Amino acid sequence: MVSKYGTLKEYLKENYEGPFSATDIIIRYNDGNKDGIVLIGRKHEPLGIAVPGGIAERMHLHENAVKEAKEETGLDVVIDDIYRPLCVLSNPKQDPRAFISATVYTAQGYGTLKPHKDEDAIWARVFTLDEIAELLPQEKKWAFPIHHRQALQLYLESVVYGRK
Repeated sequence: MVSKYGTLKEYLKENYEGPFSATDIIIRYNDGNKDGIVLIGRKHEPLGIAVPGGIAERMHLHENAVKEAKEETGLDVVIDDIYRPLCVLSNPKQDPRAFISATVYTAQGYGTLKPHKDEDAIWARVFTLDEIAELLPQEKKWAFPIHHRQALQLYLESVVYGRK
């Protein structure tokens, strides 16, 4: 039997509603004044504070995370473990634009913190772990309040505080 779709891409375009894949990256960094995690402010909808990241392009997911980190923060990053991301999140209500699942990596950042002017971040700055803990309950400040808050909470609990 011959399919009415010539290619898988044609089939997916007509029938698939996600989840679509994205990568996010929690970047440890010292800006010369303080140690912490890099967060960005989004200049496009949905607006708010976010973990650097973006829709997965045609490359390995860890490579996509490195690319997004560079574009949105200006930093070069070394991912802690490309085979063991911090988590994979998939909540259909996460993003109002589409059902997005996110593979979240952790990394160390190097270089000068400055987002590329043509990318999605209007600013990028270091937040101490205490500042992040204070921001987490403030749902309305986050561009992606489900995934990003959940990933950072998991990071604080599992990596910083040693909880599983």
